[in-house]
Amino acid sequence: MPEKFLPIKEALTLAKEGKKVAVRGWVYRKRELKEKIFIVVRDSSGIIQAVFPSSDKQAEKVTIESSVKLSGALKKDERAPGGFEISGTKLEIVGLAEIFPIGKDLSDEFLLDVRHLWLRSRHLTAILKIRHTVVGAIHEFFRSRGYYEFDPPILTPTACEGALTLFQVKYFDEIMYLTQSWQLYAEAGIFALEKIYDVAPTFRAEPSKTAMHLSEFWMCEMEAAWMELAEVTEVAKDEVRSILKKVLEECKDELKVLGRDVKLIEKYAREPYKTITYTEALKILKEKYKMKIEWGKDLRTKEEELLGEHFGVPVVITHYPKEIMAFYKPRDPKDPKVALCFDMIAPEGYREIVGGSERSTDAEQMKHDLKKKGAGTGDYEWYFDLRKYGSVPHSGYGLGLERVVAWICGIKDVKDAISFPRTMKRFKP
Repeated sequence: MPEKFLPIKEALTLAKEGKKVAVRGWVYRKRELKEKIFIVVRDSSGIIQAVFPSSDKQAEKVTIESSVKLSGALKKDERAPGGFEISGTKLEIVGLAEIFPIGKDLSDEFLLDVRHLWLRSRHLTAILKIRHTVVGAIHEFFRSRGYYEFDPPILTPTACEGALTLFQVKYFDEIMYLTQSWQLYAEAGIFALEKIYDVAPTFRAEPSKTAMHLSEFWMCEMEAAWMELAEVTEVAKDEVRSILKKVLEECKDELKVLGRDVKLIEKYAREPYKTITYTEALKILKEKYKMKIEWGKDLRTKEEELLGEHFGVPVVITHYPKEIMAFYKPRDPKDPKVALCFDMIAPEGYREIVGGSERSTDAEQMKHDLKKKGAGTGDYEWYFDLRKYGSVPHSGYGLGLERVVAWICGIKDVKDAISFPRTMKRFKP
């Protein structure tokens, strides 16, 4: 057996008739005929078919998900994955697998129960590769624009997105919370580094069982000094398009495994995204879809889905009613009823994938808004300090990693956009 084992994708890329190769991986499929045994082997890079005579004792013995090393000569066969198969001459079983518990037509709940094994599926492997590419694209995007990576604490003493969704943690003799967002700490960071970003886990104790919610998820957030609403929305648009372009460059094989329409992703990466106001969104819903939404109500799932359908590409919606927004989102001086904030809505029913705003520089107004909602202000004094010492206009947003990955992959449940999902009812394995 040759000493060098090639990744399967590399072996297929260099493939030519009669070339001897050695690969290693796990048995993905096995089929036995009268004179031949067909074994499809997978590794992290792809799959390849090997053919052994039925008299081969190792080939006869091997089971699904057994780890193996094998070698042989490549033979052209259009029916085989990648157009070539290996005429096997040697098969070594490294770890003989017991009967694998995952077969066809199993429930989603069962697959979550055996997530540690289901990760091996080509479906999840493709999604996780795309996720990897998305995260890499985010780092590349911000670093190329002069942003610094800034890591906030995970344990915090206060809420950022509302006290009702905080996860409480015993912290020695005190009570702390798992972070809902890096934002408050990021606002401190911009007075030193000006332009910062981060990719980190966040936690929301939302009693939600929808396909779009997780209790533990990853946020890709940015914050920048001197930036106002009109500019920060354009940064968000550029980031999403750059992510899509990188996925198209590096993950077409994975998109094919998932059955995703590449031309649709190309459209999302190419076309401009419009910006409309909340009030204009209500007008579109009324005139095109006969939906009369009372001004001041937040947009629900159905409304966001229809707006995504209307534009066919992501759309940015700005100037939501201030009364339904967080305390740190400032009123628009031109129209105090609305806040200087935005959401980005993705098409195909994926709804909000980015949310952000300018940040208020008026500490007294923020204190007033917190008290109005029944929240104390004492734990935020350090945050209000930022407004005392050289405050400047600044803005930021968060991009939901799992929602973006789900949208790109065309999957309808964000639980498949993360390796081990955590939800209201799902906390193991």
